[in-house]
Amino acid sequence: MQFLNLLKKYIIDSQIYVSVMGTFLAVFFMLEQNLFRFPTVILIFITFFSGYLYTKYQRHRFFTRILIFNILCGIFSAVLILLNHNEIRLLKWGIIVVLGLVYNSAFIENQIRNIPLLKVFYVGLTWALINSWLIVPEFHPEIFIISLLFVSALVLPFDIRDMKDDTVITFPQLIGVQNTKFMAYIMVFISMILAVVFLKTDYALALFTTSIITFILIYFSENANKDSYFSFGVESCSGLPLLFLILMKYF
Repeated sequence: MQFLNLLKKYIIDSQIYVSVMGTFLAVFFMLEQNLFRFPTVILIFITFFSGYLYTKYQRHRFFTRILIFNILCGIFSAVLILLNHNEIRLLKWGIIVVLGLVYNSAFIENQIRNIPLLKVFYVGLTWALINSWLIVPEFHPEIFIISLLFVSALVLPFDIRDMKDDTVITFPQLIGVQNTKFMAYIMVFISMILAVVFLKTDYALALFTTSIITFILIYFSENANKDSYFSFGVESCSGLPLLFLILMKYF
């Protein structure tokens, strides 16, 4: 129990876990496009990690330290891009960072996060842009739609978790928990079909298998579930495509 508490405190609550899962999903698409580069992996993880830290802790008393850390991460990321890529990728990365700031920044009066029903798709949008635009030479529309639908579907269970605490209208509050789950099923299903049509066979199969587990986790998502069900269980779905791909290739 002590180990699990430490794991939750230092890995999940620190935003490391969600950042790793987001990076794993990006690596999955990098491999599918034969574009794997370690500096890009580092860039994606730093972007996720610093972004989620900023979002979660910007109203805490030690936010100044978080802000300094974010600035250092930004400088490091820019240098990393210029040394390993080009100015175009720096521009793409900068746009994605700005989208993250617009989503939830205390200094912005009308944050995207506070617009009813938009949060789900906005999170999916930023992840999809990383997978289909940042890491590839040219925009990849099929990967964009697959990522957008899959990630947006994974955000909906978190809205179910927070439905009694959210001050902004969310889908579970508006259409109910069961209809929200049905909405998530449809998005995962379309994402899965597109993967089968447009991705290489092994990658399509990995995402297909992930979709089955995702369906199950969505089905059992309830407001009464423990936070770990969502922050570990549902969050893990982003990393499962890469895990299944590795299992198929090497075991």
